[in-house]
Amino acid sequence: MPDGREEISVKVVTKISDIPAEDWDACAGDTNPFIRHAFLNALEESGSVTDKTGWLPQHLIAYDENGQAAAAMPMYLKNHSYGEYIFDWGWAEAYERAGGSYYPKLQSAVPFTPATGPRMLVREGAPERFYDVLTAGMIQLARQHNVSSLHITFPPEDQWKRLGDAGFLQRTSKQFHWENKGYETFDNFLDELVSRKRKAIRKERRQVKEQGITLTHVTGDDLTEDHWDAFYHYYIDTTDRKWGRSYLTREFFSILGETMSDLAMLVIAEQDGRRIAGALNLIGSDTLFGRNWGCTEDFKFLHFEACYYQAIDFAIEHKLKWVEAGAQGPHKIQRGYLPREVYSAHWFEDPKFREAVERFVEQERREVNYEIDGLMEYSPYRKPDNT
Repeated sequence: MPDGREEISVKVVTKISDIPAEDWDACAGDTNPFIRHAFLNALEESGSVTDKTGWLPQHLIAYDENGQAAAAMPMYLKNHSYGEYIFDWGWAEAYERAGGSYYPKLQSAVPFTPATGPRMLVREGAPERFYDVLTAGMIQLARQHNVSSLHITFPPEDQWKRLGDAGFLQRTSKQFHWENKGYETFDNFLDELVSRKRKAIRKERRQVKEQGITLTHVTGDDLTEDHWDAFYHYYIDTTDRKWGRSYLTREFFSILGETMSDLAMLVIAEQDGRRIAGALNLIGSDTLFGRNWGCTEDFKFLHFEACYYQAIDFAIEHKLKWVEAGAQGPHKIQRGYLPREVYSAHWFEDPKFREAVERFVEQERREVNYEIDGLMEYSPYRKPDNT
């Protein structure tokens, strides 16, 4: 995909291992663990992301006139909408009722990962025009594949706005995130809450301890195959019981441990010396991302402790600004996680269908804003003169 005015080329790569890690990571930077070459390669190498699972890699990488990698974009050709967390099943059904074929579609995302992060990866110092190169490249790729649509999910706000300026439809949704306001301890955070919410959280944490449960954080070289064996057991058991679909293979966790152990933090829960649950987090430059949780038995409040409170403890200790604890979950509000907008951008080849979706997302954005405003009324944080 050459740019006719300059010596710029864009390649489509069907295996991220065919792109040198140093080239990809020079574009991706080091702020977000999920867009690192190692993470995306772990998904592919482990068999979690392949054409057989409905995620055919179509990564874009752009080179400047000197042949240096200047920009990249994780892309997938998909024949379903699983593992995305920005739901378009209704669009697919409507388009197919009208006689169209919604699938396959193109998706720029991190598979199975509802975490905000850059999607248009432009090397620091590279000219701004490479954002336009990536935009033109993915639209051209969509047309080459003759797909109905192109979707960019969980980009940061600045890239979402840039895509809107390029003609993509702008969609919003919400997640619940915790913000570190310079707390030195967990109790400093609790001091920001109204009295009854402080008491409720202390009670939940106390009841976990009263069940004889202890929790530890394991990261870096301390992570072993034994830890991953145990965690995968929890992961499979929980997904089978609750969602019925386990996206990640056992090998994925081994590769993650081999290549990214310094960015992985596993919360391990034990009772009477027996491991009973685990929560996997990835560490960014200013954010702790909660990803997967598993437990083979039912312990009161353990999920909240392992996934939310331990994440807050870790973020405070390591001076991280945010905790993103995954998708959905209004129950997180009373535990200090407040609603925030998250973004997606969408391109459609069919102008009539695009017009219909545009009306929908405009109304949806208003509803999301209204819902966030309403949910903020339930914030557990103290207002002036409120203890």
